Amino acid sequence: MSAVVPEILTTEVAVIGGGIIGLGIAWEAQRAGHTVTVIDPAPATGATFAAAGMLAPVSELHYQEDALLQLTLASAARWPEFVGSLPDGLPTGFNTSPTLVLGGDPADRQALSDLRDVQLLHGLDVSQLSIREARALEPMIGPQISCAYKVEADHQVDPRAMAAALRAALVASARVRGTSAASFIEQSATSLLHEDPNDTHSRVTGVLLADGREVHAREVIVANALGTPALAGLPDGLNLPIRPVYGDILRLRVPEQLRPLTTATIRGMVRGLPVYIVPREDGTVVIGATSREDHNAGVSAGGVHQLLRDAQVLLPAVAELELLECTARARPGTPDNAPLLGRVAGADGKDIPGLIIATGFFRHGVLLTAIAANIVRQLLGNITDLAWEDFRPDRFSPTLHPAHTAGHTT
Repeated sequence: MSAVVPEILTTEVAVIGGGIIGLGIAWEAQRAGHTVTVIDPAPATGATFAAAGMLAPVSELHYQEDALLQLTLASAARWPEFVGSLPDGLPTGFNTSPTLVLGGDPADRQALSDLRDVQLLHGLDVSQLSIREARALEPMIGPQISCAYKVEADHQVDPRAMAAALRAALVASARVRGTSAASFIEQSATSLLHEDPNDTHSRVTGVLLADGREVHAREVIVANALGTPALAGLPDGLNLPIRPVYGDILRLRVPEQLRPLTTATIRGMVRGLPVYIVPREDGTVVIGATSREDHNAGVSAGGVHQLLRDAQVLLPAVAELELLECTARARPGTPDNAPLLGRVAGADGKDIPGLIIATGFFRHGVLLTAIAANIVRQLLGNITDLAWEDFRPDRFSPTLHPAHTAGHTT
């Protein structure tokens, strides 16, 4: 009895993961002329589904994350062109209104003042406002506010709308080009395929699907977030220390008589805890987000209470909104809070052909989509930008030493 030969599909670039990072990479690769297939059993239903979509490199600056700041700034600068590359008429929720940063009590005022000092040291533009000036911009601001700042460079996009737009653009572009490769395969990827099945440092040639089919590709991009470490066939010695960081996020409808609740994204610190309120074009707002590592995938009642309580300090009218949705999702965190992005060194120090990793984006997944897509596009064209070598996915792997970065320190 002859063995069953698995069905083989072919494409130039296979992207494992259909969140906003994977979709953005796929779109940029397709724009560069590659035939692309995205592999994901449920595209855009993970962290992308929950994300608020703030493009906020200035507001989200954290201490001792200088290299990451340069990456986030570069990505924010690319977002207008990235959105503009999509076909006309596809809604994305891209909004260039400024961000207002508000403090609750005096301790919050001091913390935000200290943060502004650091932001100014990095050459970032943060304007201090009086409470009266802030309330002139956003009349719904509450009476308990202790300080206010305006960040002109921090914007927003709607991740759900953007993901849908990217999917539609990928399908439409593939149809125009008449490619026979599937734009999307709604299956789980279980393993990487190698030129030498006994050597995980040999060229990656494709992907094995959960249903037994194989997708053969010249390049495979692994962008499936927390699922990455469980993928079989990753190079021996590659350590990808990704952990789930859960966040609770709320969506609420603003009654007609209260619109607009706010025209700007509101970021605040209340009793030392961060909270944000992001307006959407459809009359809803997004309030988020907690950050917890309790391995509880469900929505936290305490988290919901905290978000509503603190959001009401910033905008008291939040208490009059209709609660539509409470969502919890896990973000893929890394030890240094920076992404795992790039090629992987093999035993000989040379990059393993056919493999690119793009995961571990933590709280910056939406913001970093534009630069991640560009970096991967360059790698597909055999261009390595040394400015981003600090984010290589093999930086936590002591036995893997890229030959071309000898002496390079992170």
